[in-house]
Amino acid sequence: MKGIILSLTIKKGDPLRDYRIEFEIFEGNGGNLHRDGTYPDFAKEGICAWMHCANGEMGYQVGQKFRYPNDLGLLCPWLVDSLTGMIRVLEHGGTLSWKYKGTPYEKLIDPDGVTTEFVRCPDPTASGIVIRVTRTAIIE
Repeated sequence: MKGIILSLTIKKGDPLRDYRIEFEIFEGNGGNLHRDGTYPDFAKEGICAWMHCANGEMGYQVGQKFRYPNDLGLLCPWLVDSLTGMIRVLEHGGTLSWKYKGTPYEKLIDPDGVTTEFVRCPDPTASGIVIRVTRTAIIE
């Protein structure tokens, strides 16, 4: 049986750099809050419950951004669990070599500039969301 080779690149010998890491809701459906206090059928309507109920007035929407680590507590715990490995790689200067060329998830990979990754939450229904993680090298 042949295995799959995954590659992780960390530039050896470079001093540790500082990075800014940001999360952006790339795909997902927060729906609209009902003024009468009722809730939609999340699974049937493909609405992410976390996005829908996030701040009590208006659900989170595609394009909304969060800073790491400051805003981590604002994210869904399931999503944070999915992000953890990716965060560790990126904050220590690593990159993951697959690029998803020709898809909406095509990545930028530049260890000395901007690198992007995409992470899907583990919700198996159409309610799941995708986060774009952007790591930007801070130039001193």
